[in-house]
Amino acid sequence: MGVDSGLPDFRGDRGFWQAYPAYARLGISFIECANPEHFAADPSFAWGFYGHRTNLYRDTIPHEGFHIISSWIKRNSADYFVVTSNVDGQFQKAGYIEERILEVHGSIHRLQCQTPCSNQIWHNDEIIRVDQGSMRAHHPLPRCGGCGEISRPNILMFGDYSWLSDRTHIQGRAFDRFLATHADRRIAVIEMGAGSAIPTIRATSERIGWNQVHATVIRINPREPEIKPPHISLPCGALEGLRSIDALL
Repeated sequence: MGVDSGLPDFRGDRGFWQAYPAYARLGISFIECANPEHFAADPSFAWGFYGHRTNLYRDTIPHEGFHIISSWIKRNSADYFVVTSNVDGQFQKAGYIEERILEVHGSIHRLQCQTPCSNQIWHNDEIIRVDQGSMRAHHPLPRCGGCGEISRPNILMFGDYSWLSDRTHIQGRAFDRFLATHADRRIAVIEMGAGSAIPTIRATSERIGWNQVHATVIRINPREPEIKPPHISLPCGALEGLRSIDALL
């Protein structure tokens, strides 16, 4: 969904290295960068990666597709819920209600203690300066107000045993209530760009599609669009697919 807003595609090392040549020179993969151990071992490196992404997502403007979906919601006076594995906060920026969003991997716009010393999660209001050549963050680095340790984004990383999932669990319970409330109604699941390497979103779509009697899944994906009938496969990018559907409507 974010690629059409100009955000980098992190699928595969090649896509990641195109976005971050500094890591290509070092031969470091996305999985190696997205590891919570760096916040203790080399916090300047860790915040170089996540600080750059924080700044990038803050500057990004959500593309037309976000507004196409919201126009359908308004036109049909429809209830809705967003489930996303993106951590970029673009749905909130596009005007979707916070209480109608489930961020399954957390959000880069929230912070927590790296230890963690408590269950506190707070807004990421930090100014993070990053050297573009070395991709290392300048000091001072974000710190926990409780214990003074370096803080980290409230994001589920690889090999992550310290992620505080309380916020995501609250969102998940709200989503479960949404599904229960609309169990007997028609549901359109619009899935965009959900990969199979980490299949969280695809599995959620399919669970709804096969378990909810009146649900239809529309899978929009340029690489892996396959889904069994009666659900619908569109082999294209998110914005192209949404525009095409909107033209038919």
